[in-house]
Amino acid sequence: MQYEIKPMTAAHIPQLAALEQVCFSTPWTQQALAEELSNGQAHFLVAQSDGEVLGYLGVQEIAGEGYITNVAVFPKARGQGVATALLDKAAQDAARRDCAFLTLEVRESNAPAIALYEKMGYTQVGQRKNFYRDPPENALLYTKYLKDVQP
Repeated sequence: MQYEIKPMTAAHIPQLAALEQVCFSTPWTQQALAEELSNGQAHFLVAQSDGEVLGYLGVQEIAGEGYITNVAVFPKARGQGVATALLDKAAQDAARRDCAFLTLEVRESNAPAIALYEKMGYTQVGQRKNFYRDPPENALLYTKYLKDVQP
């Protein structure tokens, strides 16, 4: 499958909101996604093929630290390297902006996502009890260091 990774634009918002509905029990709204376009700390990437969104990833950067807010891929595009490409591009971009690391939370039951993050060089650094709702579940905290300095 051929696709390109590019920055999120207003034109992507309806498809991203639909993707949120498919992937998350507490999805972001079109308004919430649109607000990120004017947030100077937000860096959202979209994978698309012929104008069709396949997946996306959002990063918020604060004081040289990157926080991945969401990674989502439509079910029909999974297993084709879309999430890997988004994570790789996000890490390259964050390193270029001088971020020390990227971090994210993942449901402890989401074995496919955990396997992907570990394959991409993320390591588990903590747990957040009862982080998720609907259904309630703990989150595992994963971090990828982009510089040699680690705690």
